[in-house]
Amino acid sequence: MTTPKYFLPVSILFLLWSLMGEAAFFMQLMMDLDALAKTDPYQAKTFAEMPKWLWGIYGVATGAGTVGSILLLLKRALALPLFLLSLVCVVIQFGYTFGATDLVAMKPLAETAPLPAAIIIFALLEVWFASAMKKKGVLA
Repeated sequence: MTTPKYFLPVSILFLLWSLMGEAAFFMQLMMDLDALAKTDPYQAKTFAEMPKWLWGIYGVATGAGTVGSILLLLKRALALPLFLLSLVCVVIQFGYTFGATDLVAMKPLAETAPLPAAIIIFALLEVWFASAMKKKGVLA
């Protein structure tokens, strides 16, 4: 099967998106919460109270997405299960954030939902694209 012309640009887009997720993860992990508390006390409190296991889920979500993107560029079928793992972790992460915290009570949904929605949509697109490329025989 010949590789579709859109394969490379889409795969590069997914990698760039994943690398932004990695950067966000590490910036949030290393963030100076005292400095953040001066500008956004609620966010600083949220990061301080975030369970260690949820930080792990966040790390797995971004890491699996990045490795999945690299494998997609290499046309490896292993990209698909990594994208699936990333999607599951993203759903767990935001499920906890919106379901087990008071985020929605403290900040308007119009302010808090767009980025998580975009992240979930991208994760779904990665799974769909990798699945479609696997079915077309592009991924081995």
